[in-house]
Amino acid sequence: MSLYSRFVLPRLVNASCSTKPVMKQREKIVPLARGRVLEIGVGGGLNFPYLDSAEVDCVFGLDTSAELMEGACAKSEQMDIEFTPLILDAAQIPLDDGDVDTVLVTYTLCSIDALQSALSEMRRVLKPQGQLLFCEHGAAPDRSVNQWQKRLTPIWRRVGGGCRLDRDLPLEIQNAGFRLTSLEQMYLPGTARLVGYNSWGAAIPH
Repeated sequence: MSLYSRFVLPRLVNASCSTKPVMKQREKIVPLARGRVLEIGVGGGLNFPYLDSAEVDCVFGLDTSAELMEGACAKSEQMDIEFTPLILDAAQIPLDDGDVDTVLVTYTLCSIDALQSALSEMRRVLKPQGQLLFCEHGAAPDRSVNQWQKRLTPIWRRVGGGCRLDRDLPLEIQNAGFRLTSLEQMYLPGTARLVGYNSWGAAIPH
């Protein structure tokens, strides 16, 4: 792992994922988490303040960055959240079938290489009545914006930790065997359109 990936990138990710518009999006989706929660891309624990402690039993936090995970562990202790860190990617989640009530993923699906494999794993560990909660940026509906997203994604991936600007993530979620139960989309105010088209909602296995 390069020095950039180990030390610089985690700080850039944390900064870009904690802007006021992005945190407002987290506030919309994170409080819906219930029971045993698996958070994919837990990072430094930016979602923890929005969890409903009366509804959440425990959190399994998965991330590939040990540096960011240190922040999540510290924050979980401060907030008295029962937290299990998992420092690995989402291609093989070390949980049993039907082990969690909620899979929570925010601003992470854009950067997972084997996305369909990861989504299949998320579906596997969810209880039959469980739900996937997501909030992500991705492919814009406007042709001109989308064309620029496609042009810039190869460069963006190299500096952004694998982040793809042009993924249609609601479609990817459905292709992995989920049914969307809610979906909202818009450009975030005060955010560049290339990275600002957000999709958020819930999906269930089917």
